[in-house]
Amino acid sequence: MIRFSVFYPKTEGASFDHDYYANKHVPLALKTWGLDRAEIDKGIDGPYEAAVHFTFDSLEAMGAALGNPGTGDVMADVANYTTIQAVTQTSEIVG
Repeated sequence: MIRFSVFYPKTEGASFDHDYYANKHVPLALKTWGLDRAEIDKGIDGPYEAAVHFTFDSLEAMGAALGNPGTGDVMADVANYTTIQAVTQTSEIVG
């Protein structure tokens, strides 16, 4: 299993609309990438304002999903909820 995570570092003066993110943006990504669910984090303590974690069966499945032409719409939607530059990580789930 592969996890694709998107982290939003806390950034002074930046904005982040958690409601829009959870109710509009993440569902758009799920629909675009053919996924049923994602885990959304709202930072309480630590370096991140928010994060989301998507799970794929394989690197190939993740590549196919992210290669979907609709991914452009997902990326364009970012401006609707934040001014933070995201950081991504791809991980193999080992436990």
